[in-house]
Amino acid sequence: MLVAFDFDGTLSDSEMTVLLGNQNGTAADMESITERAMNDEIEYAESLRQRCALLADLPDEQAQAAFDQVELRPGAADVIAALRDAGVHVVILTGGFERGVQAALDREGVAVDAIVANRLPVADGRLTGDVEGPLIEGTKDDAMEVATAILGEDRTATVAVGDGANDLPMLEVAGLAIGFEPKPAVEPSCDEVVSTMAELRELLESEGIL
Repeated sequence: MLVAFDFDGTLSDSEMTVLLGNQNGTAADMESITERAMNDEIEYAESLRQRCALLADLPDEQAQAAFDQVELRPGAADVIAALRDAGVHVVILTGGFERGVQAALDREGVAVDAIVANRLPVADGRLTGDVEGPLIEGTKDDAMEVATAILGEDRTATVAVGDGANDLPMLEVAGLAIGFEPKPAVEPSCDEVVSTMAELRELLESEGIL
């Protein structure tokens, strides 16, 4: 069994690009671009590039300060730990940034089997304004396919948990698609909908996954 989580808006209610934008005064612009992407008004890849371009020249220590503010939702660490204790593979598939995901997991003392995320290149101690990684143009169904193959899982024995338009590809191919307070454009593709980590845990228990 494999459970694939989105990060921003699902495991975390921190929005990484907004936290980064707080460091250079572009947070409001970030939020507006993010909202349009999550509602499927602009392509996710384009929205990500637009947001990262706003970070050009940000000192890397300020970027790290933003990543250090990323937090898991209440109860998220418990759900991850319970899944892993139950022998379930847990992966995080996010268009967000690996450094922020890792910082949040480290703070709670939990680990996952894999993080598939993007990166912000640094040159001369400052962000370049570019973005690199597998989930810019790549989609989460492909990432989940790779994860199931590497971990030796059957795709029918998969659960996807997400909230935004860029989660649709993995929600549509998962054995069980769970929306975490999903956006209106996303909810029709969800088998189940939850709004707290406690509800998610109850659902996973009722499905025999926990």
